[in-house]
Amino acid sequence: MTQATTITDDSGAVENALYIGIDLGTSRSSVVSAGGIRKTLESYVGWPKDAVSLKKFDGRDIIYGKEAVDNRLSLDLYRPLAKGVIKSEGDQDRNLEAARELIARLVEMTEPGRGESLFGVIGVPSEASITNKQAILDVAKGTLDSVMIVTEPFCVAYGMDRISDVLVVDIGAGTTDLCRMHGTVPGPDDQTTLDIAGDDVDARLLELIKTTYPDASVNLTMVKKIKEKFGFVHTAKDKIEVEFPVDGKPTPHDVTDLVRQACTILVDPIVEAIHKLIATFDPEFQAQLRQNIILSGGGGLMDGLNKAIEDKLDRVGGASVTVVEEPMYAGANGALKLAIDMPADYWQQLK
Repeated sequence: MTQATTITDDSGAVENALYIGIDLGTSRSSVVSAGGIRKTLESYVGWPKDAVSLKKFDGRDIIYGKEAVDNRLSLDLYRPLAKGVIKSEGDQDRNLEAARELIARLVEMTEPGRGESLFGVIGVPSEASITNKQAILDVAKGTLDSVMIVTEPFCVAYGMDRISDVLVVDIGAGTTDLCRMHGTVPGPDDQTTLDIAGDDVDARLLELIKTTYPDASVNLTMVKKIKEKFGFVHTAKDKIEVEFPVDGKPTPHDVTDLVRQACTILVDPIVEAIHKLIATFDPEFQAQLRQNIILSGGGGLMDGLNKAIEDKLDRVGGASVTVVEEPMYAGANGALKLAIDMPADYWQQLK
């Protein structure tokens, strides 16, 4: 790695450094920089299959994000992250390469200047193992001069300056991560990760559609788009009607109740995890924690999810559940704030 000359201002920040916050997600990743750039990229990397594919992409040998998904028939497509960490099954070397390219692309999107040191904080699931964290560190080090790994819900809380008496529920595609904050760096007992998340909603919705409409032609990519556009768990405002091919003919289908059923699978596991984190907290401060539950991540955008969780928690003492102002960027914003707040000598030690 190249070492840049370090100059600090009065606040201790490194003047010739670009601070970057990354929320590395299974399905979608977000990056923000101290330079004011905010970008989101679907977590897919693809390589053209042959010379014809390469010509189609004007000679570009790696395709990223939505463009890769939309052109997946022409690509060897990889979604290198599963449950928020680098996949170990299948072609592990290719997944590692895809993860490395994904992080490099996210950093490139921040438009770093020539000669800048790149200091980044990357958010990962709460219970990611040391091995998983090390794998992400290893693939990031080729792009970032210094990198720190932090849990995603901690990033959300830190970015909101809510570091005490708050419980964050970060709902991604691969995992749902919970973390209670009490004015210190959270320990293992303060955090938990659920394996049920957005991908499971997609799988359930696909199953329901195929069962209800066996003649319809539908795949997981189509279902994911429906969930992201219409997902809800509480009350339906309007009928949700979408077109699926039936014998090659576009045909409207009512999926209102199917979408609700699929999205609702998140509620009970999240409520149980919240209740456990509250019940094992210092009894004097449980009431404050109950009134400060925050949803973030893509799943937090589901209409009525916070209300559905509140209704279930009424049975065990009640709670107030709100949605963070920017669910898609809350983790990356917090990672950036943490990066900026870290002392310059700390970053130099990491290098």
